[in-house]
Amino acid sequence: MDVGEVYLEALGRVTEQVPQIVDGLGIDDLAWRPDPGANSIAWLLWHLTRVADEYSAVYAGTEARWVAGGWYDRFGLPFGPEAHGYGQTAEEVAQVRVAGDLLAGYYAEVEPVLTGYLGTLGPAALDEVVDADYDPPVTLGVRMVSIVDDMVQHVAQAAYLRGILDRR
Repeated sequence: MDVGEVYLEALGRVTEQVPQIVDGLGIDDLAWRPDPGANSIAWLLWHLTRVADEYSAVYAGTEARWVAGGWYDRFGLPFGPEAHGYGQTAEEVAQVRVAGDLLAGYYAEVEPVLTGYLGTLGPAALDEVVDADYDPPVTLGVRMVSIVDDMVQHVAQAAYLRGILDRR
């Protein structure tokens, strides 16, 4: 197994779960939060996809699907097109109220861009410095681990919330 295949295997776990998590849930369920300061399923899946979209576009040299694919307009969120969830307040998290088909559809459009890019990575590419502002500088390999790790954590959080909803 090469390095790209390892990333793809990890990402495949996320890809399997996204449609399962949203299946059968309405907008109110997707926006439900167990506490006013918590994230919702909708926010978690939107955020993990936005981050994957932005980074895969930057590194693969493509346009982010959020705007280029029309998802920004379809979602109709009250944030600018540059928003991706980092640093958002609890009030902003509560404003992510969208249908499951939008969340799953957006993810389904971003996933091939990210997996296509990950599938091209070899050992030499992973050693390239992509952010020299840190000490030590961040390599592409480290950045990809961060992206996949963030996605896995957020999809697990969304699955946990789905479990709570199913037991209410």
